[in-house]
Amino acid sequence: MGATPESILSPSEDGRLPGSEGMRLRELSRADWPQVLALNLASEHQLSALDETRLPYILSLARRSLVVDGGGEVVAFAIAIAPRAPYDSRNYRWFASHLERFLYLDRIAVAASFRRRGIATQIYDAMELTAGSLGRMVCDVNVEPPNDASLAFHAARGYREIARLEHPEKLVALLSKELEHRTGEAVSDSPRREL
Repeated sequence: MGATPESILSPSEDGRLPGSEGMRLRELSRADWPQVLALNLASEHQLSALDETRLPYILSLARRSLVVDGGGEVVAFAIAIAPRAPYDSRNYRWFASHLERFLYLDRIAVAASFRRRGIATQIYDAMELTAGSLGRMVCDVNVEPPNDASLAFHAARGYREIARLEHPEKLVALLSKELEHRTGEAVSDSPRREL
């Protein structure tokens, strides 16, 4: 039986990250929750809050949730949600009301001491592979307060801004990247059509 996008973690068959000695990309497990919560807290100025109640709720909606394990320590994580989930995120709801097919990267965090090692790139590669059958990957990035590094990262990967959404404490750019379907056919970012 061939590998599905959900079973492929990285270019390495055993999940090891190329160029990141001792790092392994794997599915997020219950044992990872305390470290995931700590990583989210450390990045909360760029992410939304996450606690012991909200994490299992978001994971119950997730199409894919990954961690990067560095010798038993979670040094990065990401959670992505497919369409038609009953997710209460205002950003997710915007995408759901405007696009039919997408994988929404709800959050990604990399420990400060592990940044600039290609970890986020490897996570995005795995998530975009999962999103391939849906035709596009979407996410949001803070514009105010600015997250210039993330905006540059996404632009370099081919994401483009399709809208902005104002929140009381921030302004976010809503980003989208078209991906190839398994048939090789790209999906357009055209708005959802009502039948």
